[in-house]
Amino acid sequence: MSIIVDAGGLSCPQPVLLTLNKINELQKGEIQVLVDTDTSKENVSRAAESQGWKVTDIKSAGTGYQISLKKDPS
Repeated sequence: MSIIVDAGGLSCPQPVLLTLNKINELQKGEIQVLVDTDTSKENVSRAAESQGWKVTDIKSAGTGYQISLKKDPS
């Protein structure tokens, strides 16, 4: 089961901060992040990768994007 972080309607850096908070809380697993700007999409993806998470998919979702993140147990 993946966790959903709905950061739609928020401006940077809030989507990144919400995502990093959830990453720190979970340490591993799957997270779906919803954002509504290209800038947030790029920044969230970069932030997640910097923490060792993989961006497994980015889909258009309504007026924004759904970013799929995953980290397997070490």
